[in-house]
Amino acid sequence: MDVIHKIGRRKTAVARVYISEGKGNITINKRDLNNYFTTGTLQYKVKQPLTLTENENNFDISVNVFGGGITGQAEAVRLAISRAMCELNEENRGILKPEGLLTRDPRMVERKKFGQKKARKKFQFSKR
Repeated sequence: MDVIHKIGRRKTAVARVYISEGKGNITINKRDLNNYFTTGTLQYKVKQPLTLTENENNFDISVNVFGGGITGQAEAVRLAISRAMCELNEENRGILKPEGLLTRDPRMVERKKFGQKKARKKFQFSKR
């Protein structure tokens, strides 16, 4: 099996994932998964597609991720891994799609408008 390369995005975070045969090591930006994503919730999000498809210890995963915050990065990695699992085996699509792991979340930060404090907040209005 050759290396599979997939991209996942969330908000402004972009994750490039490289999957190859191995023992289940996950490396993110040349750091171990547990060192990069310190909370259990984020580690769970990254491992979710592997757990659902029962491939936790079958592949070595190398990830380059940049932009956004840690939650956006974790969800970008999750999307990229999910896409790679579908390329490995088409049957994985039926497992991951009902869980919503193959959907690109389109929500982005709304831009600030001129004449306003923020995107929706306005300066205080004075009638007189």
